[in-house]
Amino acid sequence: MPFEKGDFILVDYTGRVVETGEVFETTIEEVAKKEGIYREGGIYEPRLIVIGEGWVLKALDERLMELELNKPVTIKIPPEKAFGERDPSKVRMYPIRRLTAKGITPRIGMRVEVNGRLATIRTIGSGRVQLDFNPPLAGKTLAYEVIVRKKIEDKLEKIKALIHRRLPMVDIESFKINLSDGEVVIELPEEAFYIEGIQVSKRGIFMDLQRFFPEVKTVKFLEEYVRPEAAGEQPPRKDEKEKDEENREDEEKNEEK
Repeated sequence: MPFEKGDFILVDYTGRVVETGEVFETTIEEVAKKEGIYREGGIYEPRLIVIGEGWVLKALDERLMELELNKPVTIKIPPEKAFGERDPSKVRMYPIRRLTAKGITPRIGMRVEVNGRLATIRTIGSGRVQLDFNPPLAGKTLAYEVIVRKKIEDKLEKIKALIHRRLPMVDIESFKINLSDGEVVIELPEEAFYIEGIQVSKRGIFMDLQRFFPEVKTVKFLEEYVRPEAAGEQPPRKDEKEKDEENREDEEKNEEK
């Protein structure tokens, strides 16, 4: 068995619906563009998975331990081990006016929130829409095309991977990380300072590090703000300094008067 529970691996995968061939998820940019599901600004790269942590479907997670490095495989998952069978009782009619009152213009296939639950609009007509509260992939057999790109062994690399999982939009090499007995110090790059939800991400990083490295008792996040002059701003020219001094002298004379 090449992989074990708790191993850190980087995985590329593409998920398809067997019945239709439709791609519903992928980590590969070229596949996303080809299948028409590419999202501008989306992150397309091998995904970090810690085997056994439930970061992917349980049926897929269990099969990862059977795979070999850089050997592509296709894993089929039946509905009962994926998102369950479709429940007809979860399909209901709903007045269109209640959606339009919320500023929603209904379209077939749109996902909407009704009474705190997500539903898919299946049909529209006669002043009502048909809402399907089943998960979109319920009743579908899924096929995952999977390839394990790398197994991460080094502790520092694992920490970097966990940080990148929480802050994928920031280049991980721009973080400065120092390890010592029981402590991890993470210096954040400036581009991370103003990310929406940064405090939640930092909390998540802390929880991850405590879970996977029990010896880590403290995690410190450092944010360094540098004055523009220290960052390379040119000092005022001599003539500008002289003008400032002249202005100050004039002000002093006026005060004496």
